[in-house]
Amino acid sequence: MLAKPKFPVFIDTVVLELDQTERPASLHAILKDDKGSVIRSMSAVIEDDQTDVNWDGLDNLPYGVYSLELTDGERRARIRMVKRV
Repeated sequence: MLAKPKFPVFIDTVVLELDQTERPASLHAILKDDKGSVIRSMSAVIEDDQTDVNWDGLDNLPYGVYSLELTDGERRARIRMVKRV
């Protein structure tokens, strides 16, 4: 997997751990609500020594269940996330 969330539950930041064996050059993330609507998106260029990516600014989202979609151009992953208090 190209990246995975460090924790499946978040409050205001999602920390994505990068795969050290198959490092993507860039990473695109889309956060969708339980109805499938795109809530937020983010893109990051990955540096050689980078081990994780912090996606900040999610504190004003409503609490609930989200779907996190990660792509690096070739691979795609979908992970269930929960925003809590």
